[in-house]
Amino acid sequence: MSGSDPRESVHKRPPTMDGVPNVTRADAAAAVRNPLAFIAARWTPNPRTVRRAALAALAMAVVIVVTGGAVRLTGSGLGCPTWPKCTDDSLTTTSEMGFHGIIEFGNRMLTYVLCAAVGWAIIAARSQQPYRRSVTRLGWLQFWIVMGNAVLGGIVVLVGLNPYTVASHFLLSTALIAVATVMWQRTREGDAAPRPLVGKAVQQLTWVLTAVTVLLIAVGTVVTGAGPHAGDSSDVPRMPVDWEMVTKAHAVLAWIVVTLTFALWFVLKAVDAPKGPLARTRDLFLVLLAQGAVGYVQYFTDLPEVLVGLHMFGSCLVWIAVLRVLLALRERPEETVSGLPAQEYDATSVSMAGPR
Repeated sequence: MSGSDPRESVHKRPPTMDGVPNVTRADAAAAVRNPLAFIAARWTPNPRTVRRAALAALAMAVVIVVTGGAVRLTGSGLGCPTWPKCTDDSLTTTSEMGFHGIIEFGNRMLTYVLCAAVGWAIIAARSQQPYRRSVTRLGWLQFWIVMGNAVLGGIVVLVGLNPYTVASHFLLSTALIAVATVMWQRTREGDAAPRPLVGKAVQQLTWVLTAVTVLLIAVGTVVTGAGPHAGDSSDVPRMPVDWEMVTKAHAVLAWIVVTLTFALWFVLKAVDAPKGPLARTRDLFLVLLAQGAVGYVQYFTDLPEVLVGLHMFGSCLVWIAVLRVLLALRERPEETVSGLPAQEYDATSVSMAGPR
């Protein structure tokens, strides 16, 4: 796009004799008012850096789910019995808390790593040239989901690992993975209007597949909430449902997802769809087969902790794979329209999703 970049209106101080720019009081004030705009005016990442930052945020979203599962599966859910401190008298774990305290407190610390990864994605997206508001907002949406889930995690501890709050905690993490996946995809495409690569019937079939996958994940949280891994050695209440029945319902939904995936692949082949949707559907089918194998093995071996943790990791991969299929059904090329004016820059402006 032609036109001046909005960040060019920011005054850049000339370098000194040693090559280090002078930082005036006005510069410092601008950095305090809007640090992201201050950074964006002085640094422009290449597209690969932005993509890697978005991928790092997605990877950390998966890691935090897996480590959260490790907390529950090791019975460390109340290793730190209060929140936001670990104990009433200590912000960190103490020797009296033992192994469980280390596991729980370590998972809490990983939240800061997740925040750093999301923050890096926001900074990279905000500093990209030209500025892409939609991608930056996806980064901010991740930030607010992380903050909300941190508070919800504290509530989980304060209510003694109530299974309904634990399930909500996992589902919010699933929402975080969805937003992170969309942001990662958006960093690899342009800002033109999406152009469908398949017909409406195929799109509808994929949306049905996505909806059933959401239901599959939700029922999976009920299986967990009613199952034997309560997350602590104390008497933690479980969801009052028939565990065998809900487990079988979960398996039926899994087979429906597998069937829909195979049907989608068959239809894509029949209509001679582009390679992208076909490859993503094939990847999803393979992930589903691996996840199903783990699920049946853990069921018939009385739910060993290692396999349950692997199944949680597989759940994240299935969700990402489904979203990648959905996003592969359209393309968004780079904008080719020229002569459009650049967005007006305001060093103190704040977008709807957070500071620009």
